[in-house]
Amino acid sequence: MKIIKLILNKTGIAKIFQWASLVMICMPLTIYAQPYPSKPIRMIVPYAAGGSTDLTARLIAKSLSSSLGQSVLVDNRAGAGGTIGQDVVAKAAPDGYTILFSAAGPLVVSPNTYSKLSYDPIKSFDLVVLIATQPLLLVVNPETKIYSVADLIREAKEKRGKLNYGSFGNGSAAHLAAESFKFATKIDMVHVPYKGSSPALTSLVGGDIDLMFDVFSTAAPFVKADKLRAIAITSKERSPQFPDVPTMEQAGVVGVDAGTWFGVLVPAGTPKPIIDTLNKTLNTILIEKEVKETLLSQGATIRGGTPEQFNEFFLSEYKKAARLVKVAGISEN
Repeated sequence: MKIIKLILNKTGIAKIFQWASLVMICMPLTIYAQPYPSKPIRMIVPYAAGGSTDLTARLIAKSLSSSLGQSVLVDNRAGAGGTIGQDVVAKAAPDGYTILFSAAGPLVVSPNTYSKLSYDPIKSFDLVVLIATQPLLLVVNPETKIYSVADLIREAKEKRGKLNYGSFGNGSAAHLAAESFKFATKIDMVHVPYKGSSPALTSLVGGDIDLMFDVFSTAAPFVKADKLRAIAITSKERSPQFPDVPTMEQAGVVGVDAGTWFGVLVPAGTPKPIIDTLNKTLNTILIEKEVKETLLSQGATIRGGTPEQFNEFFLSEYKKAARLVKVAGISEN
């Protein structure tokens, strides 16, 4: 009875309410005080497995997992010019557990070729870091009689639209490069889009298509194995790995603005401390010996930097892609 009277006492009731309020205030602090990351992270790649973006993503994911102490699982969401993967990230919770690893195409080209998107290509994401830039190799099937860019131009003009080129997706960097090449050389070719570098290269080796611009990292092994022939590279200087392969300008073609880059993004609204953690960790990863040597061996230029620097670069690339898409007349298929 004494306990009941104490509880019913006004002072006792006040103390109970004070205690309950304190518990309610402290509960959110307990829930959100967990350090990031406290569970596995999903890394969305908007291309098929085996392609250049996928290979680079897996390299970064491996080191990111070791650095953060949590699994980083690569999830390939290919199709529709990379917009399927972008949509997954745009609609994900902005908590740092769904991140996007993408090449240039889905980020700056596809948004300029698709008339309707379920997300805003700029406002739906927060930028974390620019990973690297990489040139493209212009490669042909070795069974063809195309040994140089001059041979390609001559054959394209003779066949008048019968040559076909592959790409790793409509609106991809490879697609844009080929259209830019067509415009600069005044030739006509048929575009055959694939869901990634790997299936496109397989078709090229098999003779289903005649040529393609592909990212250095995935095309180079085929060239070294004599399964493909490289006739030009889009970088300003020749590659130490292929000193006999001329640059586009050395091959006599001026005005082909081609190449790709890789970056990490998160859903818009992701807390700044999480973005800062990812940025700092990824910048550290980019100077690790294995990562650095692998990227350099793939012909890449390592970038890194702040989210603000990536944002400036991104907006510049977006505007450039918009101009090229308009000139080349690229649209969604």
